Amino acid sequence: MDVLNRFGHLKTVPPGPFRFIAVDVETAGKTIGGICQIGLCFVSGTGDLQTYSVLIDPEEPFEPFNTDLHGISADTVTGAGTFPTVYAALFDVLNTHKLVQHSTFDEMALTAACARYGLPMITSHWTNSVTVARHAWPALKGGGGHGLANLKKHLGLDFHHHDAGEDARASATVILRAEEVLGMPLSHLTINRQLAFQFEGRLGE
Repeated sequence: MDVLNRFGHLKTVPPGPFRFIAVDVETAGKTIGGICQIGLCFVSGTGDLQTYSVLIDPEEPFEPFNTDLHGISADTVTGAGTFPTVYAALFDVLNTHKLVQHSTFDEMALTAACARYGLPMITSHWTNSVTVARHAWPALKGGGGHGLANLKKHLGLDFHHHDAGEDARASATVILRAEEVLGMPLSHLTINRQLAFQFEGRLGE
């Protein structure tokens, strides 16, 4: 089993552009900026999903609680890149697309990690899929609410909770399923046509 991609996620970022990218992170310990895994789900204009994940050396101790939750430990990230290295490779694609997160934890974690290393934070627009889920399924309020675990049960989603790539895919799926229920696409989650032209030009070079 490939411990770097135990759920078969992509190891490299696919060519874009994308309608939006769902983002999820896992953290190692007591600091919110101690990211040990980033997961991305790239959603095309036709609703196709491609999932990517990468392990990160958080350069801080792992707490047993966190490791029990996501299964990532110091041994797991041996040889993995640090946040600045991984973030630099992802910066352009994240900074040029609309982003989705389930709650606001992921944006806060990335912001904290950037502050820790003195890196610029991405300036993309973020959509909270929890808020979208509340509009689509208001009856779920309370009793587990609109967390991914409860939505997994209610919507019959198939994913491994607390893996960053899996949770990113789940968050993207929540958006797509919510749009079906609401009967319309979220107007702000659209492909930037100028961006699409730029990507097509690069791919044709």
